[in-house]
Amino acid sequence: MRRPVKNRNIPEPDPTYGSLKVAKLINCVMECGKKDTARKIVYKVMEELKKDGDPVAILEDALEKAGPTVEVRSRRVGGANYQVPREVRPERRLSLGMRWIVGAAEGTKGKPMAETLLAEIRAAHKGEGAAVTKKETTHRMAEANKAFAHFTW
Repeated sequence: MRRPVKNRNIPEPDPTYGSLKVAKLINCVMECGKKDTARKIVYKVMEELKKDGDPVAILEDALEKAGPTVEVRSRRVGGANYQVPREVRPERRLSLGMRWIVGAAEGTKGKPMAETLLAEIRAAHKGEGAAVTKKETTHRMAEANKAFAHFTW
């Protein structure tokens, strides 16, 4: 029997840009409950993105290019574990793309977070960068394990 759907808290849209994705990015960047610091970082990035065009559209495009459409999940069948490819729900796709972009920015040491996050968002917008590489790796794994697609839940 399937578990019931959880009622998740949806953050309020961002007051400056009116975008839910910007609000989620702020929450993803936030560490130890320091939301004001996270807001300053994200707003600095958005100000820099204004030079390239509409910052919200660039961010949404970067998240679209960094989010995977398929992933592999472990499934135990008869004593063996199989990596079964599954489609990714849109909410999870958004959160994975955001997590990978922020994680790649955090992994770059020696520069301020705003600079590395800006560089990673621009790279993802172009279809490059660590987050897009991770997406492509995930897609390759799903393609390699396509034979086990019939082991679905």
